[in-house]
Amino acid sequence: MMKVVSTKQAPAAIGPYSQGIIVNNLFYSSGQIPLTAQGEMITGGIAEQTHQVFNNLKAVLEEAGSSLENVIKATVFLKDMNSFADFNEVYGQYFSSHKPARSCVEVARLPKDALVEIEVIGLVK
Repeated sequence: MMKVVSTKQAPAAIGPYSQGIIVNNLFYSSGQIPLTAQGEMITGGIAEQTHQVFNNLKAVLEEAGSSLENVIKATVFLKDMNSFADFNEVYGQYFSSHKPARSCVEVARLPKDALVEIEVIGLVK
């Protein structure tokens, strides 16, 4: 059985997809970019944008009945791998003692010309 996850605490989907889906006890998020819940793009560098992405991820995880502590896999898309060290510093603030599996790739372009996009898979208890 699938359940759609939707919260006003994160930006609405900008296409024909859901913020996330729960299947059995797993939550699959859509990629989150640095949009505010009101749909405005965060300006600034990779650090500012990454913090906003984590705000969005926390909101959809909470709506799903999960949290960052229950994330088992993160997939990260960076516009520029030269920003990896700065990104990783912020990422480590959210995943310090709990370190989920992760992939990180550089991509040619992200929606709304974001610098970072992250999607997660997490357990729902």
